[in-house]
Amino acid sequence: MPSYTPPLRDMQFVMHEVLNVVDELKAIPQHAELDADTLNAVLEEGGKFATEVTQPLNLGGDSEGCTLDKATHEVATPKGFKEAYKQYIEGGWAALSCDTAYGGQGLPFVVNQCLYEMLNSANQAWTMYPGLSHGAYEALHAHGTDEQKKTYLPKLTSGEWTGTMCLTEPHCGTDLGLLRSKAEPQGDGSYRITGNKIFISAGEHDMADNIVHLVLARLPDAPKGSKGISLFLVPKFLVNADGSLGARNPVFCTGLEHKMGIHGNATAQISLDGAVGTLVGEPHKGLHAMFVMMNAARLGVGNQSLGLTEVAYQNALAYAKERLQMRSLSGPKAKDKEADPIIVHPDVRKMLLTAKAYAEGGRAMSIYCAMMLDKALYHPDEKVRKDADDIVALLTPIVKAFLTDNGFAATNHCMQVFGGHGYIHETGMEQFVRDARINMIYEGTNTVQSLDLLGRKILQNQGATLKKFGRNIEALIAEEGVNEKMAEFINPLAWLADQMTKFTTEIGFKGFVNPDEVGGASVDYLRVAGHLVFGYFFARMASVALKKIAKGDTDPFYVAKLQTARFYFARLFPETASLMRTARSGVANLLDTEAALA
Repeated sequence: MPSYTPPLRDMQFVMHEVLNVVDELKAIPQHAELDADTLNAVLEEGGKFATEVTQPLNLGGDSEGCTLDKATHEVATPKGFKEAYKQYIEGGWAALSCDTAYGGQGLPFVVNQCLYEMLNSANQAWTMYPGLSHGAYEALHAHGTDEQKKTYLPKLTSGEWTGTMCLTEPHCGTDLGLLRSKAEPQGDGSYRITGNKIFISAGEHDMADNIVHLVLARLPDAPKGSKGISLFLVPKFLVNADGSLGARNPVFCTGLEHKMGIHGNATAQISLDGAVGTLVGEPHKGLHAMFVMMNAARLGVGNQSLGLTEVAYQNALAYAKERLQMRSLSGPKAKDKEADPIIVHPDVRKMLLTAKAYAEGGRAMSIYCAMMLDKALYHPDEKVRKDADDIVALLTPIVKAFLTDNGFAATNHCMQVFGGHGYIHETGMEQFVRDARINMIYEGTNTVQSLDLLGRKILQNQGATLKKFGRNIEALIAEEGVNEKMAEFINPLAWLADQMTKFTTEIGFKGFVNPDEVGGASVDYLRVAGHLVFGYFFARMASVALKKIAKGDTDPFYVAKLQTARFYFARLFPETASLMRTARSGVANLLDTEAALA
């Protein structure tokens, strides 16, 4: 069975030494009294919950899965899941970063980000139950009516009720303009929703008293396409005026998907047969409201892969130190043993360091993104809010796609370190690989994320948002460019920053002539952008480490950080050159292929 130790030291390093989160958020009124000790204490306790309560359930939950009673449409989650969730809400973890007006603790999103990384490392399938609720909470908090907020937000905040997002239908996933679910207005302001939804994560379960479904459907007068979609709140149980649960709403689970991974989470087929719902936001503008939840979910999915990368790395590292196989090519290292531990072999170290670099780069990017989300929502200065919102919008597809691509690669590497034992269920490694694979698909495939980044977030505004983030990179280069010890980190970053401008302009011109060129280049482009962001954060982390060492700090943590940064820039960052070359090769070698694909 795999083990897990929360990476609290690295989280604290990123929050307090690199990003200075406490000072950055002090301008926000509700965070004016925030201090590092509080953040650290909360995360230490959160780490204990993850390791002691949810992590022991992960392997068994994968084996057992969820079961559906077709007569009652009720779903039973794996052994221990329900009890763990009860502990979760009793501990106040669901309310961590929720609005105090609805019973939340009002802590910054940064804290929630780190908590969820630990929970995802411990048990991704379990974590999806409360995780989806946060997205529902955010959508209702932003677009719900006063009545909806009063009725549902306190229960979503406490975790007593959970939430889902019901988008996908059997015939349409990404192309939501094709959806067929219907909403018929009733005389009392409610609607009757009819339709079928699939792939609904946490769509039915036995862990909470009520499930709040956010459902996309069409009104009778809806225009065709995505501009005719509205969003509705459809509870599993109707809620009485006094807040108590009323009649069962006809929104039923009719089947569970048999999946490659995340077996402990109920991925439900949902049938709505005249289910009662209320409108969220404006008619025909459901996607606008739902995007609040979708964007939260996309950041959450990136976090899922970050969590899996970390736990896979930890277990592979421990195994590599104890597994004896062969001798080092340069001569025996463990002379008192029959063979050397496999960590002496360069390629084993390459696989371990790849996972470590992907985890540490992903953690820095994710915590930064969460900090910017706090600013975007709550900073008193309108310009700061706008700039932060733009940065979050730019980084969201990168967090989702880059971190999940990296997560699948990292978990594969870590399974490989185990050799044949990695292929066996009991070690937990193959589960990490299977669980990581879904993260590249759901909440918008990584190809969709790349099109969103290049087509909408960059080319649509002539690279204005990219330039906005680029000013951070320029400032770092200006500050550290004269520091000889930083040259190995700054020089490659400066090279890519310069290349990125030319690269973006070139792809943009080609796309203006032939839009398919954007589609042909977008996946490669996103990975280049991901490395630009990673390079920036690794350079910042290296700068802090060098300064600490220069002041005489002997903590080996800083030496380790420098070594990881050197590995990243030497072995992973150079991928950008080949990616730009393939992107520049044009779309003809993809589309002029009728004979090849006949």
